[in-house]
This record gives sequence, structure tokens and C-alpha cells, in this order.
Amino acid sequence: MSDEQSQTPPDHLSVNPQSPYFDADSLQRGIGIRFKDRVRTDVEEYCISEGWIRVQAGKTMDRKGQPLTLKLNGPVEAWFEDLGDEPPVARKSD
Repeated sequence: MSDEQSQTPPDHLSVNPQSPYFDADSLQRGIGIRFKDRVRTDVEEYCISEGWIRVQAGKTMDRKGQPLTLKLNGPVEAWFEDLGDEPPVARKSD
């Protein structure tokens, strides 16, 4: 992995350990998410290239005990919080 790739978060990441997009090492570093020009702390999953995030829908659970989520579409930016005040930001290229 190159140095630049290790400085920006993955394109698709989930906090659910059962998801194929779960990456404990990235999550341990801390991920900052900006969605529609607002920093979000309640994101369960995101995809930068497709432009969406998933957030929990209240305290509602599905029949398997997993939280129900809503998919919100819009511009997504992500960064590692352990890199200080001016970290490299991963965003969709135009």
C-alpha cells in the first residue's frame, strides 16, 4: 500500500463486523465523515464513489437484532481523524 493510500480512508466502509466492507484497522484510527457539508458522527456505512451514507433509523431493530438503517444520497467526504487538523480528504472525483 502506498503512503498516499494509507493517508485516506477506503472508498466503502462499514462499522458492522458482518459486512464485507468492515475494516477494524481503519475504524480504530477514527474516520471523520462530512455529508452535505455537515460533519456526521452517526454513520453506520458509507460509499464515497456512489455518494451515500447509511444512518440508524432511531432505535428500531430488524428481526435479526441489527439496527434498521436509512440510505441517504449526497456528496460524501471522509478522512482519518488521527492525522491532525488538516488531513487528506477522500472525496468523489468529478
